Amino acid sequence: MTLPILLVVVIFGYFDTGSPVFTQKRVGKNKKPFTLIKFRTMSVETKSVASHLASTASITKMGGFLRKTKIDELPQLWNVLIGQMSLVGPRPDVAGYADRLKGRDRLILSIRPGITSPASLKYKNEEEILAAQDEPTKYNDTVIWPDKVRINCEYIRNYSFVKDLKYILKTIVG
Repeated sequence: MTLPILLVVVIFGYFDTGSPVFTQKRVGKNKKPFTLIKFRTMSVETKSVASHLASTASITKMGGFLRKTKIDELPQLWNVLIGQMSLVGPRPDVAGYADRLKGRDRLILSIRPGITSPASLKYKNEEEILAAQDEPTKYNDTVIWPDKVRINCEYIRNYSFVKDLKYILKTIVG
C-alpha cells in the first residue's frame, strides 16, 4: 500500500541527498542487534549522531518534510515484515543507550521495538525541545531519555491491543 509513496520519496531523495536511504545498527528484542532502515533526512556529510541531537542546519528541506509527516519512518515497515520490529513498541535504541538500561528498565529489551510508541508520541517535537536547550545532549540524557524509559516500561506492563490501535492512529493523524 505504501509502495507508491516509497518510490516517490526514493526518486526525490536522490535529488535531495544523493542517497535517499540510510541504515543504522539498533538494539532489538533480547538485545539482538539489527539494521534499522529509514529515509535520509540529513545531508550525507552529517556526522553520525542520534538524529534528534543533530543540528537543524543539517536537515534538508525534503528531510524536514519527511520528519514532520513521519514518512521517513516508512522503510521500517520492512523491519516489521521480517520480524525485527513491531508497529508499536519502544523505539529501538543505539547500543550506547540500550546498554544504560538497568534492573527493571531492561524490560524494554524483552519485546520487539516499534515504529511508534507512547513515548515517541509524547516527544514528537523532541528536536524542538532539544534545540531550545543550552546543553541538548545533557538534557536528553537526564530528562527526556529517562522519561521515555519510564513511559516505555509502563506501556509494556499495561499493553493492550486497543491502546496500540490508538497509538497507530495518533501517529498517522499527527
